[in-house]
Amino acid sequence: MKSFGFKWVAIFVVLLLVMGVSISFAVAEPVKDAVNRYFSNMPADTYKIGEKEFVAKVEANEPMFILDIRQADVYAKGHIKGAVNLAWGTDISDNLSKLPKNKTIMVYCYTGQTAGQTVALLNMAGFNAKSVNLGWDLGISKVDGVADVTETKANPLPKAISLKIQPQVKKAIVQYYQGLDRVKGSTYANYKISEADAKALLDKKDPGVIFLSVRKAEDFAKGHIEGAINIPFGKGMEQKFHSLPQDKKIIVYCYTGQTAGQTVAGLRMLGYDAVSMNGGTGMPTNAPQGWVNKGYPLVK
Repeated sequence: MKSFGFKWVAIFVVLLLVMGVSISFAVAEPVKDAVNRYFSNMPADTYKIGEKEFVAKVEANEPMFILDIRQADVYAKGHIKGAVNLAWGTDISDNLSKLPKNKTIMVYCYTGQTAGQTVALLNMAGFNAKSVNLGWDLGISKVDGVADVTETKANPLPKAISLKIQPQVKKAIVQYYQGLDRVKGSTYANYKISEADAKALLDKKDPGVIFLSVRKAEDFAKGHIEGAINIPFGKGMEQKFHSLPQDKKIIVYCYTGQTAGQTVAGLRMLGYDAVSMNGGTGMPTNAPQGWVNKGYPLVK
């Protein structure tokens, strides 16, 4: 009898899929609300700060909290004065209670992509966070005078602060970082994919994969990855997320990978299987990273 009942449930689910009825992800309402607020309230600076402006603020001793999410051994070789290190991963989610809500948190990584994911999650938790353009390797380290605001001394985290993060949002963020262990060493490590691996999936015409460009509509029209769909990054983009397939891997790309990182964080919090493509479309500022910088074609 149980087998008979299960069989009818299975048939019903198949019929729903055939009829095109979507089955919603089991995402808590507070998490949906946090994601929607993040994109609907997006500021003009898109939660980013230019590398030159950032260094100038450090030189001027402007009040802020600087979070370096590179690996500890890399941080030890040199970082921005005053920066605290929480390596990308569960170090961040384990220490949310020690991050300040009364200061802007400036986050940087290597090239800006994992900082983009982190900044999105921190803002969803209620912090005021911005990512530094192009990270340390491609941005900060190339700014004139940065050596004067670089140090090797480790800076301690503040003591735990009495901080209220909506419990279901916090749980989702913890699970987000814990999930990195499941993709470690895989094609999708760090919720990213290399340009070469993305190209291989495109060439295979893998039906389980779609490409999502979050570049401006006019730039998408000038050239995009074959078959890609376009949801321009910016305020209100969350209103179009419902059009994305829930049963496919979504490879997100922008210009250099940074706003794609923010988008991936939002989509994954909503239950989508999204990853960002390393280097994005590619620009002169992040060469040799990026699709076109690798010599891969775009179509109109």
